[in-house]
Amino acid sequence: MNDKTTISRAERQRIQLQAEIIEAAFIEFSERGYHQTAISDIAQRLGIGHGTFYRYFQNKRDILDKVIADTSVKIMDLLANENAPGAVASVEEYRIQAERIAGKFLEFARENPRIMRLILLEATSIDQQMTAQVNNLLHMGGLFTASYLKDGVTRGFLRADLDIEMTGHAIVGFIVAGALRFLAAPDNTEAMKSYSQAAIQMMMFGIASIDQ
Repeated sequence: MNDKTTISRAERQRIQLQAEIIEAAFIEFSERGYHQTAISDIAQRLGIGHGTFYRYFQNKRDILDKVIADTSVKIMDLLANENAPGAVASVEEYRIQAERIAGKFLEFARENPRIMRLILLEATSIDQQMTAQVNNLLHMGGLFTASYLKDGVTRGFLRADLDIEMTGHAIVGFIVAGALRFLAAPDNTEAMKSYSQAAIQMMMFGIASIDQ
């Protein structure tokens, strides 16, 4: 690699410490609650000074904003290439794509349970601005899901009379309900597989063209 693409040791250390601060903050939030957690609690858990914390984040809220922004990017990465809108050409391919995406979401949830819990269960109790931010994230998810449906309608393998936007939001509702079930029993892999299969079956029954 050349100098433009190589990450320096200092940059790697900066990224690592930023991730450690986020992890420490999440632990404190889960143990104390967001409002009861002070910057000193986070710094003390990591053994760093306040000044070090403020080199990375302005305040506790800045941590949440970054986590939500990073989560949005990671989710969009899951929905790229073969999982992107327009990547399939038949209702069967669409079903297989939905199963693949469901698996990716489950994998993400297993790797990021604290983030899932924060966004779905805790963030909306922080303040109105954070509630609006989470609602906007879900709304944008519905609109993005609608782009899959629009492509299927255009290609003729999904129902022509589909209310694309509202169906997109309904599918996001399936996903959120599944995420909440995961958080209630994260080790119950079989239950999550059964939920995904049931949700996909219901979705496909409602949106597939009668000619398929």
